[in-house]
Amino acid sequence: MLFQTPGLALYIRIVAVLALLLGLNDATRLLGVNMGATSPIAAMGLSAFIYLGVFSLVRLFAAVGLWIKASWGAVLLVGATAIELGLYVTGHPDIRLTAIGFALRLILLASIVLIFGLSLRFSRAQAD
Repeated sequence: MLFQTPGLALYIRIVAVLALLLGLNDATRLLGVNMGATSPIAAMGLSAFIYLGVFSLVRLFAAVGLWIKASWGAVLLVGATAIELGLYVTGHPDIRLTAIGFALRLILLASIVLIFGLSLRFSRAQAD
């Protein structure tokens, strides 16, 4: 992927910040912020805690990858977001999203697919 294109640099950084904020939001849920003395594992259940931990870590690593404009960051972000949304849409009981969280993940997925498309277009234009 050609993520070094000047026109895409700002757009990729905005997506990276959005992914970072979503990953940090998930991390706060993992740590039990605003839950008082209740354990997050007890409140969510062990499998939901594990799912949230995996998606949070992958999204944080993807945000770093996007920030440095590495193509693996985009691949990680697409994979994690698509799997999470797929599990949520199919009604998996361990994946819990708010309407805003669902919308932000859809926007994130659409924007990274748009980055892939624009990057492919720029690389074809440079080849000609």
